[in-house]
Amino acid sequence: MIRKYRSLVNEDLGSPDGALIFDETGFVKKGQDSIGVARQYCGTIGKVDNCQVGVLAAYVSESGYALVDKQLFIPEQWFTDDYLERRKKNKLPADTVFRTKPELAAQMLGAINSEKLLPFKYVLADALYGTSPEFIAAVEALPDKTYFVQVPKSMLCWLKQPMTITKTYRWGGQLRTKTLLADTDSKPLAVEELAHNINDYFWYRRTVSEGTKGPIVYEFTRRRVILSSAGLPEKTVWLLIRRTLGDDPQYSYFISNASSSTRLKTLVWLSGLRWAIEQCFEETKTELGMDHYEVRKYPGWHHHILTCMLAHFFLWHLKIRLEKKSTVYYAVAA
Repeated sequence: MIRKYRSLVNEDLGSPDGALIFDETGFVKKGQDSIGVARQYCGTIGKVDNCQVGVLAAYVSESGYALVDKQLFIPEQWFTDDYLERRKKNKLPADTVFRTKPELAAQMLGAINSEKLLPFKYVLADALYGTSPEFIAAVEALPDKTYFVQVPKSMLCWLKQPMTITKTYRWGGQLRTKTLLADTDSKPLAVEELAHNINDYFWYRRTVSEGTKGPIVYEFTRRRVILSSAGLPEKTVWLLIRRTLGDDPQYSYFISNASSSTRLKTLVWLSGLRWAIEQCFEETKTELGMDHYEVRKYPGWHHHILTCMLAHFFLWHLKIRLEKKSTVYYAVAA
């Protein structure tokens, strides 16, 4: 059914410049019997509570947006012997193994890409996925796909490629090598420190979307940086820094493996696309009852979420058929 569904999404929304967005959403629950329920962070209410968490994928193009895949996050404690009866009662498939949220997202990304039903060029996600080596590796393994992910302010990088040296040493009777920085004073910078040291002259004011109270405007700057991994240079990426206007600006940080010739306009455009999955969550929860269910078992959760996805897309389909003006802020960047 979900393969057929993604085929229908392609017919109405498919675009070579489409983007896949990955994010999680919480479902507050009472009791301990529902599959995957645990005390964990629930983004819906912004704190730790008893809840289920779903990892979902959305698709956005110039024609609209829709949820296109879903996985229920099963906390690691659910795979212990203490939960054996609950796993059976909730019909969790016996071959299910623990996967982190980024690993679930990587699994969905691989499935969507291998189907070749839904064209996409970009992959977007927040910092939970942006700092996951497994998720980034999954995107990098796909030819011609570009990731644009948020990262924390503590991420370390260099503005210039630091020199490294390889030293040989003997350990336990065996000859080994290790790579070190040639200049021990060449320490990487946190992206937060880098941002605060950039002169106002190099910040550019841009509109990223249309809000209910008018245009949403930020200031942006970008740099080519070399990421630090275990204190050593790793790979070169774009770092996009966004800050709010006003006397006390708030900063956000993003990295992308886009080519070195990519224009600032494209990176700014990508920074404004993740709102689409937030719209999906809001609309399916407030209008279609995605978070109002009493099912407890694993198959029931998937059936309910898929039904909500189908209903949400059906409304987009009607909107397109009736030729209503789209509210999607999706100006394709050159």
